[in-house]
Amino acid sequence: MPNAELTSIHVYPVKGARGLAAAEAAVEPWGLAGDRRWMLVDAEDRCITQRAFPSLALVSAEALPGGGLRLAAPGQEPWEVAEPGPGAPTATVEIWKDKVRAVLGDAAAGARLSSFLGAEVRLVHLAAPARDRLVDQKFGAPGETVSFADGYPLLVTTTASLAALNALIAEGDHAAEGPLPMERFRPNIVVSGTAAWAEDTWARVAVGEVTFKVSKMCGRCVVTTTDQRTAERGKEPLRTLSRHRRFGSQLVFGQNLIPESAGTVRAGDPFTVLARRPAGENTASAGSR
Repeated sequence: MPNAELTSIHVYPVKGARGLAAAEAAVEPWGLAGDRRWMLVDAEDRCITQRAFPSLALVSAEALPGGGLRLAAPGQEPWEVAEPGPGAPTATVEIWKDKVRAVLGDAAAGARLSSFLGAEVRLVHLAAPARDRLVDQKFGAPGETVSFADGYPLLVTTTASLAALNALIAEGDHAAEGPLPMERFRPNIVVSGTAAWAEDTWARVAVGEVTFKVSKMCGRCVVTTTDQRTAERGKEPLRTLSRHRRFGSQLVFGQNLIPESAGTVRAGDPFTVLARRPAGENTASAGSR
């Protein structure tokens, strides 16, 4: 892949909310700086995502200097939320099978988001991802941590695989739903210049001077059927993935990454495959990101 490069970078300050494109981003052990450090939880302090609340796609969140947020939702004026300070109240929240100590965010922000979503929610912040939440230890090493992302620090997708998937969608029963944009898959980094589905074989990769372990294929869920601009749902890409990209029980698109080094990644950085998986080795994990 002599011409493979990082095409775009995407950060999601609030889990499940709309992402932002960035020209560059610092890579921390638990993910891109500012990515999924905030989350919404329900009345029982369980995480909520677009799985149950597709309209969360219409909430935009911009990370501010100092760790705060600028939030906006349809029908509401944008507002800012400060990062909770020392001594702020905490709660034990549940994200899938993990229980994590999180800091409660601004109550007024939770009230505004509750009004928009039509359900009681609270905004919470992960203060210390360096210690608070481990990656899935079946596919990670002791001490490897993650933010509020589903299970791993970063997700990579490729433009070639999206083009191949869209070609398959065009041949199927729901061709009118395609072509799908990359935002349906909520990646952190998008790579161009590879062959379609080449990522199935990657074990270690580098973006510029930052290296990553490729931990798991990413199994996809109903979130990928959600139009990120309208919150409307269809059948694709899950219908086509079920026919062409099934690995065991998982429908796969993209790869989860764990950083091996720190640094900054920038759009246009060269992308290099450092090691490949043995032939026939495939692993998949579920995730909505």
